Amino acid sequence: MKNRRLIAISIAFILTIAATAMWSAATIQREGDPDANVLEDSGSETGTAAGHKKNGNKVIRVLAAPFKAFGKLFGSKDRVQRMNEKDAEKFATVGVSRINDSRYPEPDTASVSGTAKEHLAAGRELLLAGRLNQAITELTTAVSLDSKLTEAYNLLGVAYDKKGFGDRAKESFERAVKLDEDADTLNNLGFSFYQNGNYRAAVDRLKRAAKLAPTDERILNNLGLALCRLGKIEEAYKAFARGNGPLTGNLNTAKMLERFGREDDAIRYYEAAREIDPGNTIALRRLADLYQRVGRAGESEAARTALALASNSSATAPGK
Repeated sequence: MKNRRLIAISIAFILTIAATAMWSAATIQREGDPDANVLEDSGSETGTAAGHKKNGNKVIRVLAAPFKAFGKLFGSKDRVQRMNEKDAEKFATVGVSRINDSRYPEPDTASVSGTAKEHLAAGRELLLAGRLNQAITELTTAVSLDSKLTEAYNLLGVAYDKKGFGDRAKESFERAVKLDEDADTLNNLGFSFYQNGNYRAAVDRLKRAAKLAPTDERILNNLGLALCRLGKIEEAYKAFARGNGPLTGNLNTAKMLERFGREDDAIRYYEAAREIDPGNTIALRRLADLYQRVGRAGESEAARTALALASNSSATAPGK
């Protein structure tokens, strides 16, 4: 009994520290588009796509998040570096420049030998590993050897985007789209326009991407974000719902409206989510706060009561 109690205390301690680390990592240094981050926190994919590889099972990602947070909190030698002025000088031209970076030195023989497709393959693997400077080296070599290599331009744009060099990323995506309008390249160019505040151009590219990949969650979420920024809320909901289902579609739309300060409209979408799932704790928690904020105290109290019941029911369910 004593050993079991010690194990239970240890597990509780580990989970507490993990949750603290996750909160700290999220609040101390959070990169990326703020709107997209809100959706990704609830498990909705957004942003650029590096090829057709997905991020894996969402449940696994959620379970792994606290442990990844430790790495973010305490640092790692493999941590992705942001773009600085030195980098910008080295990346002066897309597709033709050579890159030598002191953080990731490579023998000259590794960068001058091989075919364009071999450099593309190496760049893809380096990008997926988060080794952005080396990825850019390989991908710029690939497009210098074959200027019609669409995927190399697309991945080069992803790498520049992750480095925080938005203009160069957009230029690379535009070159990729000119060569081949596939769903990934259109999505990436559309999201680049979205990040630069050109929402109409973003919607145009993302709608074209959605026609090519009508069930792609990432594309539809990006489209929903851009439509929200244009004030086309009902269209945005339809895009979110196509990508994630009606429940998450309502929640995502409500979150965006709440960010815009449109509390009454946010309430309507949270209420719609609650109609689909009466015990949804996200909807109940936000409704309790928003009802209180707009002076609907009775409804706020009712939502808090329902939230407590839903939370207790979840905690006492079999297998919990």
